[in-house]
Amino acid sequence: MHEPKLEWRVGQGEDIHALVPGRKLVLGGIEIAHHSGLLGHSDADALLHAITDALLGAAGLGDIGLLFPDTDPRYKGIDSGALLQAAMAELAAHGWQVVNVDSTVCAQAPRLAPYRDAMRQSIARLLAVAPEQVNVKAKTAERLGFVGRQEGIATNAVCLLQRETPRR
Repeated sequence: MHEPKLEWRVGQGEDIHALVPGRKLVLGGIEIAHHSGLLGHSDADALLHAITDALLGAAGLGDIGLLFPDTDPRYKGIDSGALLQAAMAELAAHGWQVVNVDSTVCAQAPRLAPYRDAMRQSIARLLAVAPEQVNVKAKTAERLGFVGRQEGIATNAVCLLQRETPRR
């Protein structure tokens, strides 16, 4: 009889979107009060996009643009949480489970600390994990570059996945 062994994979993702007036700002599945929002084909939730890319990359399943191209009208204005859940279904179909996600949002403004716990809760719900398995950090750019000039927001995420595979 062959006992299963655990297989581990690490993934990394990042995303950048421009800030523009007239759009809602959504990060981590949470609407954040701000005078500008992120420009994109979907709701442009750059944090969920980075997490989705990290998960897909760890599982060897491509990236968000491969699964959900911005040239496809089906994804126009879509909630990025729905994209993350579809990616999670792909991971589950391949036997992968999320161990943890660690992420960072780089934004000069708005201040994200008041939203951090809500983002963690939202992301944990979408990943079907405990909030303790999700971390969200917020950083400024010390007024340097496009982030510092409040022209955009950059995000990155890393994840750890596991699955049981039969020993041979």
